[in-house]
Formats: sequence, structure tokens, C-alpha cells
Amino acid sequence: MEVLIGVDPHKATNVVAAIDEQGELVGQETFPATRKGLRALERWAKRFPERRWAVEGAGGIGRPLAQKLLAAGERVVDVPPKLSSRVRVLSTGNARKNDRLDATFIALAALRNDRLTSVQTEDGPEGHVEILRLLTERREDLVSERTRALNRLHVLLRDLLSDPVRKQLSTDAAAKLLRRARPKHPAGRVRRQLASELVRDVRTLDRRIAGLDERIAGEVKASGTMLTEIFGVGPILAAKILGIVGDVSRFPSKAHFASYAGVAPIEASSGEVVRHKLSLAGNRRLNQVMHMIAVCQARSDPRGGAYHRKKLAEGKSRREAMRCLKRRISDAVFRVLVTDSQLASPTVS
Repeated sequence: MEVLIGVDPHKATNVVAAIDEQGELVGQETFPATRKGLRALERWAKRFPERRWAVEGAGGIGRPLAQKLLAAGERVVDVPPKLSSRVRVLSTGNARKNDRLDATFIALAALRNDRLTSVQTEDGPEGHVEILRLLTERREDLVSERTRALNRLHVLLRDLLSDPVRKQLSTDAAAKLLRRARPKHPAGRVRRQLASELVRDVRTLDRRIAGLDERIAGEVKASGTMLTEIFGVGPILAAKILGIVGDVSRFPSKAHFASYAGVAPIEASSGEVVRHKLSLAGNRRLNQVMHMIAVCQARSDPRGGAYHRKKLAEGKSRREAMRCLKRRISDAVFRVLVTDSQLASPTVS
């Protein structure tokens, strides 16, 4: 009989719960998140000869444990926190929780869902996807830091100068404005000094972002993906898609992929009124990428723009037309990812 071991990972501890094929609890324990604790966990798990592991957040806080289990030859799936939370609420009827219950519900979530992502070692094909994820997340951090620095610089320049400062502010324009500023009081001179430091900070961030862009473009090219052939998808967005989606084979159809991307509308019909509403489910980062592509296609792509105008002519609102275009883009992205996967690992006849 195969046993499924659910793991609720934390910084200091790993709480585990083992269930059988009927979902009955057959073991539960807490181990320190240390080398000694990991060895104790491995000894404890050996009492179940046939076993699989379900780690919550195997791409985040559970990554170290998941990778160590893989190195030991174990089979591991990643359980999204949303899924285990949903199982907890449906099982108990309320939000009552503790670590031991969480580990049990993580195992139950994996038992009831056969489309969870199998965790792969980082030295395999999934390692390239992990590199793209790390690089794009680092780029997002640097862009956010640059935006905050520009916002602070804008406020300082506004207080230094009597003239209004335009919203789209470059470092060259800011430096030019600073040369005009001649504050006479101490607070003004401090503002000018801080603004000058922020200009240097933004220029440094610009160089680091440009360096990351080149590296990401190289990694995307090395991956051999055809995502960049879709209008509006450059190396950065292609890297984000690859890093977020991972193994596309876990999606049985384009409809499942669209649901994961949050672009499949939810039916909200009542009586004779048939209507659909926006879905707030799915991966919001992937949904944001789809929206960026849709905006680009609606504005500049002849085919995407024509499709968008067609939906408007059918009486749909601008938001509804954009949702239709996002779903169309989602289907195209799914087809490309499936093709990429087939080319990367061709079947042997």
C-alpha cells in the first residue's frame, strides 16, 4: 500500500503527516529543519516502503527539503498553498488550522489531485526554467527599486523647484534640473544632495537591469522556445512565462491552462440571463503577463487589433473584448509551450 506524506515546511521545523490510499492518517511527526532533523525524517519515512511526498511550496520555503528528498531518490510533488487551504476549509467547514492539520490537508490535497507538478532536480531540464525564474524575479525587484527611487527623486525635485516636474522623469533630465537648483537654506541643500545621490542610484540600477536583460535574452535563446514568435512577447515576457509555468505537460488541455492563467471567465448566469464575469483565480503573475501581451496586440498587431475590434463590434465592452483577446493569447501560448516540450523531448517510435 502506497503512503502519501504531506509536509508543512517552516524555517525552523518540518511537520509531516502520512496518509494511506483511503486518506486515513497513519503517522504524524515534527522534525527540526536541520541536517540532524532531515536524517531523523528519512529514518521515520523508511517505515513506509511505498511512499510519495507532497511538499507545500516546493518552489519557495519548501525548496531545500524538496531538493534533498529528490537527491535521496524520493518522488515529490508541489502542493500550492491555495489548494491545501481549500481542502482545509472544505474538510472542516472553517478556517481552523495548526501545523499538524496543515500537513494532513497537504497530503489530502495531493491525494485528490493528479495534476500537481512533479518536482525536478535543479541539474535537470527544470534547472533551466529555475534559472529563468530567478533572473526574472531579480529583474522585477530591481525595477521596483528603480521605480521607488524615481518617485522619491520626483518629490525632492518638486520641493526644490518652483516649476512642475513631468511624471516621465529620466536621470539625464533630473540631472539637468538639479544643475538649475540653487537652494539658499539648509533643508534645500540637503534635498539637492539627496536628489543627486538618487540620480546616481537610478543610473546604477539602469546598468544592472540592462545587464540582466542581456543575460535573460541569452537564456531564452538557449532554451530554444518559440514564444518570442508571438506578437508582443519579447525575451523578458518569454522568460517570465517559462519560469512561471514550468512543466506544461501538467495541463491536460488549453482550457486547463487558461484557468491557471486566470483568463477563463466564470459563468454567472441566472434564469434566462446568461453572462460571464472576470475570474480572479489562477496565477496572477501569469495573468499580468497575458494582459501586457494583449495590450500590445490590441494597439499594434494587425491580427490582434482586428480581433479586438471585432469583439467591440459584437457589442462587448472594452474589458470584455480584452478578456477575449487574453484567452486567445493564452491558447496560442499553450500551443507554443506544448510544441517546445515535444521538440525538447521527441517521442521514440
